[in-house]
Amino acid sequence: MSRSQTPDMQMKKPGGFGPRGPLGMPAEKPKNFRKTLNRLIKYLSPYKINLIIIFSMAVLSTVFSILSPKIMGKATTKLFEGFILKVQGVPGAEIDFSYILKVLAFLSVLYIVSSFFSYVQQYIMANVAQKTVYTMRKDISEKLARLPLRFYDSHAHGEILSRITNDVDNISNTLQQSITQLISSIVTLIGVIVMMLTISPIMTLIVFITLPLSFIITVAVAKKSQKYFTAQQKSLGQLNAHVEEMFSGHKIIKAYSREEKSLKEFDLINEELYNSGWKAQFISGIIMPLLSFVSNIGYVLICVVGGVLASAKKLEIGDIQAFIQYSRQFNQPITQTANIANILQSTVASAERVFEILDEDEEEPDAKADDFAIKVQGKVEFNNVTFGYSKDSILIKDMNIQVEKGQTVAIVGPTGAGKTTLVNLLMRFYDISDGKITIDEQDIMTMKRNSLRSIFGMVLQDTWLFSGTIKENIAYSNKDATFEQIVKAAQTAYADHFIRTLPQGYDTLINEQANNISQGQKQLLTIARAILADPKILILDEATSSVDTRTERLIQKAMTELMKGRTNFVIAHRLSTIQGADLILVMNNGSIIEKGTHTELLERKGFYAQMYFSQFTNSKSKDQAV
Repeated sequence: MSRSQTPDMQMKKPGGFGPRGPLGMPAEKPKNFRKTLNRLIKYLSPYKINLIIIFSMAVLSTVFSILSPKIMGKATTKLFEGFILKVQGVPGAEIDFSYILKVLAFLSVLYIVSSFFSYVQQYIMANVAQKTVYTMRKDISEKLARLPLRFYDSHAHGEILSRITNDVDNISNTLQQSITQLISSIVTLIGVIVMMLTISPIMTLIVFITLPLSFIITVAVAKKSQKYFTAQQKSLGQLNAHVEEMFSGHKIIKAYSREEKSLKEFDLINEELYNSGWKAQFISGIIMPLLSFVSNIGYVLICVVGGVLASAKKLEIGDIQAFIQYSRQFNQPITQTANIANILQSTVASAERVFEILDEDEEEPDAKADDFAIKVQGKVEFNNVTFGYSKDSILIKDMNIQVEKGQTVAIVGPTGAGKTTLVNLLMRFYDISDGKITIDEQDIMTMKRNSLRSIFGMVLQDTWLFSGTIKENIAYSNKDATFEQIVKAAQTAYADHFIRTLPQGYDTLINEQANNISQGQKQLLTIARAILADPKILILDEATSSVDTRTERLIQKAMTELMKGRTNFVIAHRLSTIQGADLILVMNNGSIIEKGTHTELLERKGFYAQMYFSQFTNSKSKDQAV
């Protein structure tokens, strides 16, 4: 694989439900809410002053907004009084428009000031949110660089990427939007209750009576719809998996004429998704009409009671208008707060997933030693090396190997024998459990990892190239290389000719999937990259396993040039390619069961001879068939 696969992003919930859906919809819950929340707050601690300003701005903006209905009621009362006096024919009666204009002007100022405070708080909060997630992403990036290879071997790449993209984005969105909304909602709720009580405690009681009824309806409907949302997400996951599988294997499907079966499976899953999705959306959609019905009943009662109080001259008409506005505002912050609480659950769960990465065990610190600056000759020794991924699972035990400077060592064996593990130990991607590995008689555990790895070059089966020019990809191993050195490395790797046939030559841009050049050409570029690094020790891991015979011969020629004057470790399945090796190590179940030259191992008629003659027979049969 030349590029990292794009992970499946978290599936969006149809209709906008899920973590950010309506009241009562289930959100992903963290394992330890309080601990994770406190840890998340620590990321905000450097911005205490900003947060105090944000809180103050949110309070002021909300307070000014809450005052508006009460003031508007004064204008309504004055308008109503003037109108009634005129209807009654009172001499000189008129509507005091100057007073009303003053009230409207004052309201305009309130709205402008409220909007200004709201803008300031959003501006500062956006800055705080982005700085916080910037710090978080920086911590994650630095952490990932310090994690050992075992972490990447035991975690799916898509899962890691989901945590550092989706989860961090979720935190960012919550910080930027939900925090200020939560403050505004709480202040609005408190302010509205206070203002309603100042107008009429009796009508406020009516509002509070309808509140439990709304809550009961919401919880009951949400509980009913939850099982359908669960079924919907299950069907959606099955549908996505089916579509991905069908697209990735469309050639095979067409080759075996299985399109009809694929379509039937799609229709079946799609039908299940339709049924569960329709029921989930319909039932959850009932919430708002029911809540509106309850609210309207409340409004009728408020109007009746308000009318009675106004008739008794215990309440002004403008106060009734203001109270109706407040009663409409009352349910909104409750719903918002419930939604934000749901979102906060999801956000803390996301933060918990991020913190799990930050809490992973890191590589053991480098030894406090100088860089491995001595002239490396390339002599490698394994002395009684023992290694296991865990104490209960020992993979390699008491391994002893001696490799002289300039030798080519081939490592062969069945899948899972420990061939790649041996190389990983040599480069300290994993640290040994016991024993010692030395290079030129220096223990690699006393070397700094970067210094140790700088003496190695690698050409792997998976030809990793990044999105950039061919020139940049070759120079990846040596940032100070000149263009002439890059060209010389490409010529040595037999890659110069095909590069110059491309439209932009060395400046040809390799696309994101690296599929605008062939597999063999990719491999030649990785060989050129290794040549440019000029390593003392070379590792070749199945470098010709996925190319045609003609390209394989070209790659073999390039690798022969690359291997000259170096100590080489070659991992191979094709035994015909390593007959000239100075030493062949035959591994099985983590142990070296045979060692020697190609001729010596064939004469022993052991495990290696069986492998070789089995491959030779198969290869000959295939040639005859062709």
